[in-house]
Amino acid sequence: MFELDRSQYPQTKPDGTLDIDLSSGKYLKLWQGPQHPGITGNMAIELTVCGDEVVEGKTHVGYLHRGFEKLMERRTFMQCFPIVCRICVPEPDFNEYCYAAAVEELAGLEVPEMAHWIRTLILEMGRVNSYMMYLGGQAGALGLGVIGQWTTYVRDLMLDRFEELTGARIYHMFILPGGVRDRLPEGFAKRMEETLQEMESTLADVERVMFHNAVFKKRTVGVGVIETGWVDSYGITGPNARAAGVAKDVRKDQPYLVYPELDFEIATGNDSDIYTRADVRRRDAQLSIDLIRQILAKMPKEGEVMAALPNVLHWKIPRGETYVRGECSRGEYGYYLVTDGSGYPRRVNVRGPSYTHSIALFERMVVNANIADVAALLVSLHTYPPEIER
Repeated sequence: MFELDRSQYPQTKPDGTLDIDLSSGKYLKLWQGPQHPGITGNMAIELTVCGDEVVEGKTHVGYLHRGFEKLMERRTFMQCFPIVCRICVPEPDFNEYCYAAAVEELAGLEVPEMAHWIRTLILEMGRVNSYMMYLGGQAGALGLGVIGQWTTYVRDLMLDRFEELTGARIYHMFILPGGVRDRLPEGFAKRMEETLQEMESTLADVERVMFHNAVFKKRTVGVGVIETGWVDSYGITGPNARAAGVAKDVRKDQPYLVYPELDFEIATGNDSDIYTRADVRRRDAQLSIDLIRQILAKMPKEGEVMAALPNVLHWKIPRGETYVRGECSRGEYGYYLVTDGSGYPRRVNVRGPSYTHSIALFERMVVNANIADVAALLVSLHTYPPEIER
């Protein structure tokens, strides 16, 4: 039986950290990033390696948009919207919803029912697009580039639907305090169904070519395992938790918008490795397609989409505080908002899942990993750096 030679491995210091002496010649410092490693955006991983084995990894951010929370404290409540959507570029709508819902709760606004349905539709459109980007990145991190070409194509089709509905392809700014900006265009449901059929066909191809690929399985099965006991201690949420057998999903645990009126079961797994996390996200993408169909079938045909607002240039919200959460493609997304009776937020704190997943969790998981697996491991946690730099 093969036994690893650990004689060159760093010893542990009394404080529990590794005794890494770069001058000894046993270790080498490598950097991955800050250019895009996979789909994770501009961030850098400082790796210390012994041979081809990682002995230490540190996450470095600060290369992208940053300082969102403090910028919002110097702007009116409506001026914050061009800022919040940039906290997560591939899936901006959860920032719009969480911020709008927090403002509505503190301002005492009643959102029309029609707006709730359209908001849910937009969030599921954003979720499935985020998963399409992830699947292409996860395959590309292991050399399977064709998957990214397929998923980028169908993701672009969904961006056509976003542009048709909101007028924009990336930053939509469609969900505002009090509701949404407009109703669905005429014929939108028919064109959406055509897009969903293309997505379903692509997901079927992805399952065959990616998930039944012997090389992909060899590189991902049993690699990057998250222990179930880590879920609560590290604050792991979303597919990273569900792949470990912990059925966490805010849509089920604390239903919001119109999710109580939709019929669905969340996808889970047990092996908690890179392969299982990818498979949970693939099934979750299919679930979002099903939910979009349910929403379009059940939503009312008529109704108001925006509540009456005061003059937003001079809008003062009473003193208070609240926390609003939702389930994005990466896990629990939340906004803690404090108001002091002025026309500006007193304090904003954004809880994005990438903060815990790509710093505390990743820095633990990358130790003892092979250099070749670092990119795939990081992508499997599905992180977006602006959530960290907020």
